[in-house]
Amino acid sequence: MEPTLDTGTMVVGLLGGLAIFLFGLDQLTEMLKATAGTRMRDLLARITTNRFKGVLAGGVTTAVIQSSSVTTVLVVGFVSAGLMSLQQSIGVIMGAEIGTTVTAQIIAFKVTQYALVAVIIGFVMQFFFSSETMKRYGVMVLGLGLVFYGMNMMGDATRPLRTYQPFIDMLAQMDNRVLTILMSATFTALIQSSSATTGVIIVLASQGLISLEQGIALVLGANIGTCVTALLASIGKQRQALRAALIHVTFNVSGVLIWFNFIDQLAEFARWVSPAAIELTGVDRLAADTPRQIANAHTLFNVSNTLIFIWFTGVFAWWVTKLVPEKRPTGPSAIEPRFLDKALLETPALALNAARMEIVRMAEHVLPMVKASTQAVVSGTHADLDHVRDMDEEVDILHKGIVKYLGQISRMKLTPRETEQLYDYLGVATHFENMGDMVETDLVHVGRNRLRHNVTVSDETREILTQLWEKVLWSLETVTEAVDRSDPAIAAKVISAKEEVNAIAEQLSERLVTRLVAEDPHRTSTYRIESQIVEHFKRIYYFSKRVAKLVVQPDVIESAIKARKSAA
Repeated sequence: MEPTLDTGTMVVGLLGGLAIFLFGLDQLTEMLKATAGTRMRDLLARITTNRFKGVLAGGVTTAVIQSSSVTTVLVVGFVSAGLMSLQQSIGVIMGAEIGTTVTAQIIAFKVTQYALVAVIIGFVMQFFFSSETMKRYGVMVLGLGLVFYGMNMMGDATRPLRTYQPFIDMLAQMDNRVLTILMSATFTALIQSSSATTGVIIVLASQGLISLEQGIALVLGANIGTCVTALLASIGKQRQALRAALIHVTFNVSGVLIWFNFIDQLAEFARWVSPAAIELTGVDRLAADTPRQIANAHTLFNVSNTLIFIWFTGVFAWWVTKLVPEKRPTGPSAIEPRFLDKALLETPALALNAARMEIVRMAEHVLPMVKASTQAVVSGTHADLDHVRDMDEEVDILHKGIVKYLGQISRMKLTPRETEQLYDYLGVATHFENMGDMVETDLVHVGRNRLRHNVTVSDETREILTQLWEKVLWSLETVTEAVDRSDPAIAAKVISAKEEVNAIAEQLSERLVTRLVAEDPHRTSTYRIESQIVEHFKRIYYFSKRVAKLVVQPDVIESAIKARKSAA
């Protein structure tokens, strides 16, 4: 008598197991990103000097944070900032594909019997430890346990299919590898997770329901389906994001096209390099050997593709640039935030870094305003003053975007250090915006008063005023560099310049008092206007100094914490 199948129970068990698997993977990934996000960002920045190091960086980063999408988004930020060329980024994206195979390797180990042990340990670490670090590690262990428990549920749910003849006959007829690949690609695109698809494939293999060749075809489809995530993430983003997504698509699809006709050879090689349970036979042998073979084939596929395509990064860069040519924005209102990617919000450390990069970009728009202000205020026309005033529009647009993005970050789960950093960045952005407002309103207003009262600044005063302006300009350039590099030592230079700035301003003030008693029909208006220029320049320096203190402050706090720990 042909065995019956309880379809309802099987579907509930399969979908419930998949839900637990995805939830556990999400928890594991979130905590890995939160814990290692900053370190992985620094790793990418340091060792992407050539394509081979880029592959290593992309592989390690993705293996640690378990998200090739986050790695790709981070790379786009570096390319946009000019820290990495598009050609260098291709190596990182290729490495990210290798990093994703780590998930399959972990899943292929037969550790599902320890799933509940990991769940218990993770729960205890999360709920009975007060340390934030221990809580995070607890969520990681709990997430890993849920991943394996979900797999165990899916395995139990699909076990009856091993003896259900209609399903066995259907699998036997699944000879069309194109349809198999398309089916897997569609499933991956729908659930937005190649790791989940790989997990389901390995579960089916662990029940002896699919052959190695079928598993490889399904894995190839998952590699195509995961490209949809990158393409969706690039919608509405800058052209660099779309180029990175197209590199991802080109790399994965090209790899599938190359290996499509060599699935059988890849399967044989995977069997050769994988351990075999020679004591078993039939379905039991298939169930024991195939999961590890599929994981190894997945790794071999991505490593081989990288070894092939790493020599053609220039061609990849040319191809995507041809598909997505550069588009020049027109008009002052065309400016918009460049680095504030919503995809990074799930990883606060990376999102905060994106905010810092955008703040530096805003400061670089304040700088030309300050540069143009002296000539416009001291000797410029109304048209010159209008030009300086209009430059603040771009600063305001960027400031508004930064404040909104920081507000979105604040709603995420932040560590105490990240919370402090968020408020520091908000203060830095506000101080830079205040400098722009001071030029736009106060200095421009002084310039208009000069024209209205027909005041001419003397050559002697202008000479000393230029010294003050140059020092203020230096302080703004230096503190911008300090924010860009997150370097307290550079910021300290701005703070220590206070005495020199005050000395120049004092010299100017004495000069203005002397001029006040000179025989000049406009001496009162001249004194008031020149004094206001000096005061406003000093205030711009003081805003730079406040920014510098916010850069130095975290370093001081961390030093104090280390000192207290050493004393303890």
